[in-house]
Amino acid sequence: MPEPASMLHRTLALALLFTPTIAEAQLCEGQSAAISPDGRAFGHLPYGDAAETELVTLPSEYSVGNPCVVRADILPDLLRLFAAAQGDPSVMGQLRALSCQRSIARQRSVFCRGEISTAADRAISVAPPGYSEHSTGYALDFAVRPANGCPDAEACMAATPAARWLRLNAPRFGFEQSFPGGNKQNVKWEPWHWRWVGTSGSAPGAAKARFVFARARRLYPADPAVLPLVVKVSAQPPVPVPVPVVVVPSKKKRR
Repeated sequence: MPEPASMLHRTLALALLFTPTIAEAQLCEGQSAAISPDGRAFGHLPYGDAAETELVTLPSEYSVGNPCVVRADILPDLLRLFAAAQGDPSVMGQLRALSCQRSIARQRSVFCRGEISTAADRAISVAPPGYSEHSTGYALDFAVRPANGCPDAEACMAATPAARWLRLNAPRFGFEQSFPGGNKQNVKWEPWHWRWVGTSGSAPGAAKARFVFARARRLYPADPAVLPLVVKVSAQPPVPVPVPVVVVPSKKKRR
């Protein structure tokens, strides 16, 4: 039998193993973030990496900078969006993909660069690793070319004709703006960041994308958003049904 001291050590070890502790997300070197009971870090919801087998590369003529990698399901609607924008003179330029799928490792390098004093300050404008919509492969940042003096991923993009076109037209291609101004998630307004959920739940791949973003869409509605399909049923006036006239012969009295 174990010595009493050994039994005590085992009991303490088991108690520590099953005692709830405050979970933390490891961010940059020397920095961590407390994870709230509902799984969020600095208000951001958790997301996993997209499987590499489900990713495709956007043709280079539609992107700027690094190659744009997205989920295969998103590609048809994204190409249709680019084609529609290219054919609309109101865009007054070209819409291009700036930043697409980013792995959790890549997101860590993006989050940890710069001279931001605290992780909480950084999280206002950049999601912590493991908490970015980009890792899903369903989200991307758009850029406008020519930039006309507006840096990429800056609020001045919202004033461009291309961004106004996106607000009016992106939802009909299954895209919605994740972080509108004044959002309850306390994330910086990002008029360049859009996620794909499909034009309807029955569109190929849309059910999976909507499952991934179900919680985000419920807690922090997009604006503009892809709205549920509403089928209008017009009331038709009742059609009169002819009622046959039945003639009942009169009975004669017997004398």
